[in-house]
Amino acid sequence: MTQKENQTRSEKTSSADWRAQQTPNANCPFCSILRKGTSAFEVFRDEISVSFLDRRPVFLGHCLLIPLGHFETLYDLPKKLVGPFFLNAQLVGMGVQTAMGADGTLILINNKVSQSVPHLHIHIIPRRVGDHLRGFMWPRLKYESEDQMAKIASSISIAISEVSRSTLN
Repeated sequence: MTQKENQTRSEKTSSADWRAQQTPNANCPFCSILRKGTSAFEVFRDEISVSFLDRRPVFLGHCLLIPLGHFETLYDLPKKLVGPFFLNAQLVGMGVQTAMGADGTLILINNKVSQSVPHLHIHIIPRRVGDHLRGFMWPRLKYESEDQMAKIASSISIAISEVSRSTLN
């Protein structure tokens, strides 16, 4: 087998492995969101990931970004998806900051410990100077209504589109 044939075979195997790993986990609440079995206020979706409002936000506008495949931790995410996944985190973070009029964002990942859902997810939390968030024991808020969630999700979605067109290109 030539080197080129071997490389092509390897690429096909990698692609097949990636598709096999994308199989949703029937017991995973985030996979249920991906399948649209559970509703969520989505702010972003592409061929790599989806982002939606956290139902128990630290601050309003708190989003989660998850890969479309079921990967439990960052260490399980295929290397070829790490860069594109984090570019999406950058995009969503900029959208959240813009839409929420925040001074910045807190972006974090829990791997195993304190990971409430065993599906890789990045928290993107709007921050303001003087918001009194300290340490890692944060009270969670509740949205006033689904209507409030829909309005915030729409604002973030619009801001992501604007940021995508103007900043990251």
